[in-house]
Amino acid sequence: MKVFSSEYTFDYSFEEVSTANWRKYCPWNDKSTHVVSVDTLSREVDSTTGILRTERLITCNQSAPAWVVSLLGGSNTSHVYETSYVSPAEKRVTMCSTNLTWANILRVRETVTYQPDLTASSPGHERTRFTQDAKITALCGGWQKIKTKIEEASVERFSENARRGREGFEAVLEMSRRVFGEEKERERAKMS
Repeated sequence: MKVFSSEYTFDYSFEEVSTANWRKYCPWNDKSTHVVSVDTLSREVDSTTGILRTERLITCNQSAPAWVVSLLGGSNTSHVYETSYVSPAEKRVTMCSTNLTWANILRVRETVTYQPDLTASSPGHERTRFTQDAKITALCGGWQKIKTKIEEASVERFSENARRGREGFEAVLEMSRRVFGEEKERERAKMS
């Protein structure tokens, strides 16, 4: 098993980040063109805790390394199952995802959290902390060299995708702030 971890602080409030999170794979994000569709499977609010739980299926077109395809076969379409929890009381979004495609060969378990970064925020300038952890395990038993190679290549690819994902989400956050700001101005003008 190999582990990928990263942390980042977005220069946006938790409210902005948690709202824009649902638009992460929209046309504003030119870094996520590999995402073909995001289908919501279920969504419910726990009446006791107030936590919003959402299950989604994310479909991507993403090429695997040629040596992996030649060795194991497969296609460029992959599916990821994601469960997210939004806790308004704790001001935390937690997203857990796992690959469905090639899950018998490679298991990827990712956990992402967004929370206010109280150490980096100041009044009127709130920031949000992002943490990302992925456990990547090749399941081809007995072939340690191949297993290690698959895990190393997967961590490298995951790292590249994580960087692009952050860049794309920054674009979504920027556009969301601008669009919501314009809408607030229009509402204020109507009230005047």
